[in-house]
Amino acid sequence: MSITVVGSIAIDNVITPFDKKENILGGSASFFSLASSYLTDVRIIGVVGRDFDERFLNILNEKNVDISNIVVKDGRTFHWEGSYNYDLSDPVTLNTELGVFMDFKPSVPHLFKNDTLFLANIDPDIQLDVLKQMKAPKLIALDTMNFWIEKKKNRLIKVIEKSDVFIINESEVRLLTGESSIFSAAKKIFEFGARILVLKRGAYGATMFTDSLFFMIPAYPLENVIDPTGAGDSFAGGFLGYLDNSGDFSDVNLKKALVFGNIMASFAVESFGVDRLLSINAGEIKSRFNKFRNMTYFGELE
Repeated sequence: MSITVVGSIAIDNVITPFDKKENILGGSASFFSLASSYLTDVRIIGVVGRDFDERFLNILNEKNVDISNIVVKDGRTFHWEGSYNYDLSDPVTLNTELGVFMDFKPSVPHLFKNDTLFLANIDPDIQLDVLKQMKAPKLIALDTMNFWIEKKKNRLIKVIEKSDVFIINESEVRLLTGESSIFSAAKKIFEFGARILVLKRGAYGATMFTDSLFFMIPAYPLENVIDPTGAGDSFAGGFLGYLDNSGDFSDVNLKKALVFGNIMASFAVESFGVDRLLSINAGEIKSRFNKFRNMTYFGELE
């Protein structure tokens, strides 16, 4: 089993009320692949510039992430700088430099064409081009953001039509569907073509819909949240990593996958950048899974 992720690899500057970190590894593909690497094999398709620090590639490689299809091009790596307020909600973007990511044209090797595929938050036209290159992927999942909903809604819907899993936050799904109720929004997403809708709810956890299932779980309780950057992509890495590893898409297993998504997101926010994702051990993952089970199980009605 393996997952191919197509997305951004970035160099970030992050400011929170607690500290400021510069030139740290970021990007949707980086967070996703590191979170998912604890659960399954991961391959990245991405692009970086000549300024990209080789130690970042070593970090990914040491976690057994396949980096053979990260292309190094002349120019600068995608760079993002953001600042968080004390509530650590959505960041204010201070600067974005697309660099070589502006001309990103992913090429899918033959070896990857049957993998589970995660289309991270990138241009829907790029997502569609990647889908044309796939052969028979086991599962197709995608993420997006309000920018693409507002600028390329019709193209995004074309991607949803070809996808199995759609991962998005609540405000974005309302913007996309024009529905205020998440239940009505879910029906609209199913009409578009996706079979599973996962709503990221940040500090409030996650919600999942299928045609036969509604399931929601809280976020894992943390005493200290340091940096929320990459939490959503880490969530997707945990969710899809567990599904890819198990190969089981039953309702019960989808619920477990949602828990694993929240677990990996909870690790990601405990440090700046990807640092915490590099130090997790299997015992910590199992411990948080058991705590989730105890948190949400209240016995049978007598």
